[in-house]
Amino acid sequence: MAQKAAWPIFRSLQQMGGGAWRYDLLAGLTLAAIAIPEQMATARLGGFSPQVGFFAFIAGSLAFAAFGASRYLSSGADSTITPIFAGSLAVIAATGSPHYFELAEILALMVGAILIGAGLFRAGWIADLLSIPVTTGFLAGIAIHIIVSQAPSVLGLPGAHGDFLHRIGIIAQELPRTNFAAVAVAASCLGAIVIGEIISSRIPGALIALIGATLAVQYLHLDQKGVAVLGPIAKTLPHFSFPEVAIGDFSQTLGLSIVISVVIMVQTAATSRSFPDCEGADPDVDRDFIGVGAGSVLSGFLGSFPVDASPPRTAIVAETGGRSQFSGLLAAAVIGAVAFYGAEMIEHVPHAALAGVLLFIAGRILRVRTMRDIWRDTRAEFALVVVTILAVVLLPIEIGVALAIMLSLAHGMWTATRTRLMVYERLSGTSIWWPKSDVHRGERLDGVLVVAFQAPLSFLNAYQFHQDIVRALERAENGLSLVVLEASSIVEIDFTAARILREIIARCREMNVDFAIARLESVRAQEALAQFGVLAALGEGRVFHSVDEATRALAPAAHLRPATMN
Repeated sequence: MAQKAAWPIFRSLQQMGGGAWRYDLLAGLTLAAIAIPEQMATARLGGFSPQVGFFAFIAGSLAFAAFGASRYLSSGADSTITPIFAGSLAVIAATGSPHYFELAEILALMVGAILIGAGLFRAGWIADLLSIPVTTGFLAGIAIHIIVSQAPSVLGLPGAHGDFLHRIGIIAQELPRTNFAAVAVAASCLGAIVIGEIISSRIPGALIALIGATLAVQYLHLDQKGVAVLGPIAKTLPHFSFPEVAIGDFSQTLGLSIVISVVIMVQTAATSRSFPDCEGADPDVDRDFIGVGAGSVLSGFLGSFPVDASPPRTAIVAETGGRSQFSGLLAAAVIGAVAFYGAEMIEHVPHAALAGVLLFIAGRILRVRTMRDIWRDTRAEFALVVVTILAVVLLPIEIGVALAIMLSLAHGMWTATRTRLMVYERLSGTSIWWPKSDVHRGERLDGVLVVAFQAPLSFLNAYQFHQDIVRALERAENGLSLVVLEASSIVEIDFTAARILREIIARCREMNVDFAIARLESVRAQEALAQFGVLAALGEGRVFHSVDEATRALAPAAHLRPATMN
């Protein structure tokens, strides 16, 4: 019987069993309860009305259900990327102005296009550009931005604008005018959310807190005591429109769209990998990029802003037994109804309550435990955390984030360049060749030098490799006749490294020293040897499956003797 073809869209719905909708029903309602206050708060963080946050969630959920791969992933407005693009767009256009909203829509379209392209060209490797220390510092910097941006609402003060230090100065000057009713609302909401999270992550503590704060405003007349509320909100449903586009808008947002896209890729990949569809299964990260990218495109056409994968909301779907993206579609339908029918209720929501929600989110992305572990294990990489925090907090935020990405790349390149050539010895009584060590005394073959390089060979480390092997040749005892490169850890060889290898082989030939390569297991590295002419430089019969095979073939008369201890 022919296997049924997979659906090109809405793939996760095809996997639903007969009773799966019951699990998705619970998961969808729980997801909606968690998402409603979160999307409202995130929209306000970016300077948008609550409905715009709802539209972002609807767009993200619908598009990901259609084009994404993960059964659990929840896409929508996200507090990780919102401070980045909101701070950057505010430099170009006044927050809340028509031009500001148009730029956000254009940014959503550009980010979506980049993500879709990354998925189609299988660029999932981009998600691995940020190391854990840099990611931790980046998120801590974003958390600090959220805390400072929400401090005026928590304290009942006018909003502060400008760069980070300027806002801190304004808040400090206004502290004597603190409205303690607003502080009480924010603290109560934050406390309710924390308690709910402690009891069970399935409890919609933020929604309960928001409803409680709204009722308190209405019945205790807190708005008359200086507690600011959202105010009148028009009843609207998502509608499709194309933003007014100018060439200058594209050029102004191009760099920002690339930065936002990289951040989204990192978070989407991390979310997909943390919640695989099946135990031990590899997630289709590239397809998930397409799903989230399509969500951003649709969000732009609905008058909203870029969307991102949300690890906490995805965890809720997985923990409540969701089986497919039907849970996300149901949550989107509920939120669409709230956007239209709940406008009168939403207008009484106090700013301080939404600030309490955002403070909880900031605390959740401030990974104190990870920072503690990094401090304990490696002070050098903890310095990366600190530098990244300072860059994201003190510099214009898109520059700080871009610098964080460059710091991560620089750290990776620095790590690659630290690899040094190692001399190998044979463990006594075995055929195992092992790095030279003071712990054990190995054996060496007269006239044979066995070396290894435990990293991909590329332009980053090829010249250091050349220097190390030249020094090893100079230090070798008289009568050296064979050099064997143990290459089991060399998984890649680029053009620069291949040229260096050819130079080393030629140098050995001038010294009447044979050169062989053993245990080159990587198929890509093997292909590079042939492509870049290294095999031709080596000559026939100079690539072996083991070091012993190489020494038996090219130095059969060499005698074993104990290696000298250094």
